Amino acid sequence: MGHSLLCMMGFFLLSTVICGNDEDHTTHSQDADESEYQSKEQTTSAPPEPTVTLQPSWTQIYSGETVTVRCEIQGGEGAQWTYEWRPAKLNTPPKSSEYRISNAAECDSGEYSCRGKRDSSWTKWSDNITLTVLSPPKPTVTLQPSGTQIYSGVIYSGETVTVRCEIQGGEGAQWTYEWSPAKVNTPPTPREYTITNAAESDSGGYSCRGRRGSPWTEWSDITTLTVLSPPKPTVTLQTPWTRIYRGDRVTVRCEIQGGEGAQWTYEWRRGQVNIRETSNEYRINRFNESDGGGYSCRGRRSSSWTEWSDSTSLRVTVPTKPTVTLQPSWTQIYSGETVTVRCEIQGGEGAQWTYEWRPAKLNTTPTSNEHRFTVTESDSGGYSCRGIRDYLVTEWSDIITLTASYKPRPVLTVSPSWLSPGASVTLNCQVEHPSAGWSFYWYKAVPDLSEKSSSYELLPDGSGTAQDSYIIHGQTHTAGYVCRAGRGDPEYHTDHSQPKFVWSADVHSAASLTVSPDRVQHFTSDSVSLTCEGNFTEWRVMTVPPSDPSYYYNCWRMTGSTCNIYTSKSDTGVYWCESGSGEFSSAVNITVQ
Repeated sequence: MGHSLLCMMGFFLLSTVICGNDEDHTTHSQDADESEYQSKEQTTSAPPEPTVTLQPSWTQIYSGETVTVRCEIQGGEGAQWTYEWRPAKLNTPPKSSEYRISNAAECDSGEYSCRGKRDSSWTKWSDNITLTVLSPPKPTVTLQPSGTQIYSGVIYSGETVTVRCEIQGGEGAQWTYEWSPAKVNTPPTPREYTITNAAESDSGGYSCRGRRGSPWTEWSDITTLTVLSPPKPTVTLQTPWTRIYRGDRVTVRCEIQGGEGAQWTYEWRRGQVNIRETSNEYRINRFNESDGGGYSCRGRRSSSWTEWSDSTSLRVTVPTKPTVTLQPSWTQIYSGETVTVRCEIQGGEGAQWTYEWRPAKLNTTPTSNEHRFTVTESDSGGYSCRGIRDYLVTEWSDIITLTASYKPRPVLTVSPSWLSPGASVTLNCQVEHPSAGWSFYWYKAVPDLSEKSSSYELLPDGSGTAQDSYIIHGQTHTAGYVCRAGRGDPEYHTDHSQPKFVWSADVHSAASLTVSPDRVQHFTSDSVSLTCEGNFTEWRVMTVPPSDPSYYYNCWRMTGSTCNIYTSKSDTGVYWCESGSGEFSSAVNITVQ
């Protein structure tokens, strides 16, 4: 700082003197000298032209260094010369042939020239030489590996690495270097330090600084070197499935954890036999039994090998016999249900199989391992499949038989059939070929005289029960009930069952049935009138014969609200009235002998 300030002040003062009143004098003196020189030129030889040199010969130096500016007159050796310099600040008496700049500063930058005088004769001015004084550069530490590239400053034990101190713009100069850690400072301290057979103890931060002359540069930033034990490779099978079949295309890969990006050379072996492959993958186009065995690998970067990986065993798998499954797995399927037939190859999960089916109508393109369809009776029959993959064809699966039946109708039973007022009634819904998965739906039968049938109202909590029974509490009047069942997704429903009735002899019903003649037992060919009474306009008389309790019949000789029958034994049964508004009368049991 002090030198720089003095340098600037001195240069300013000298410039003022040179650029002031003395300028004309200097110019006049120079012209006179040159005239004098020219007048003598006719009688003497011309003096040589001077040259300005720098010692050391660097035209670019760094602040704090020392440089000597020298005026050399070729052929003028031995003579007593007087020298004049530009810039004039160098003209300190005695006017020497050289000027030493110690602890150079940026203000010393500029053009330097000189001339010489012997006796009264001046030479010409020399050509300018330019001196540039810069702030010293900050060094950089780089890692220069041998034969490979270092990633993130990581190498493996046994490898060779060179730690180099690089000073941008300082090429060609004779630098002295200092290193941290100090163990690198082996005399003479070189620009680079080579670590052979690296060990974990060589890990750490490295920095450097340089000097040419007296001042040092600042320390470089720290570059961290990490020396690790070589990682153990892993052999992986590059397929989405774990089983290999004859003819498969197989690729195994050697993976070195943490070694990504490095230029590795690989070595492979099967068992103890080396394989001629140096890449990280080994491919087998058509795998067969002779290719089976344990595969292992190792990697080399520079001259250092990793250890061998663990062995990965590859072998040909004999495919199992496929199996056809039915989903849902019910033994009895009904027309209208949705099912899925699936071809399963045990252990073949994930592999790209093509499937062939019997019957052939399932072989749509692309051939899938499963087919979902709504069953009709024409779908009944045997189903089997086989798998095809590259050069491999499995055997045919065993046949699974699908039997499609008409839509079933469940059978409803009620217990008891005759009510004691207020008693509970239990309904049971029985499905042919019962299986898990059925849900049950429970309805009350509501008379519909216009359609000469009944409509169905869902009972409370009667939708989709898991149990096949339903209990009605506090029943007092004659009533009819219906059930049906459903299963699957989407849910398939059976037909409704035939209505079943529970009868009540309660005389307090809103509707009543009177029999004329009023007796329980009648004889064949008797004329019997059954009359419905109550505040209703439409009626029908219903009966269930004991010979066929699954069915019920309308009275076919109905006049107004009265049914007339000429009794026969087939007329034995239970009779009751149903109104147009859905009311039931009490029931009457009639026997004909």
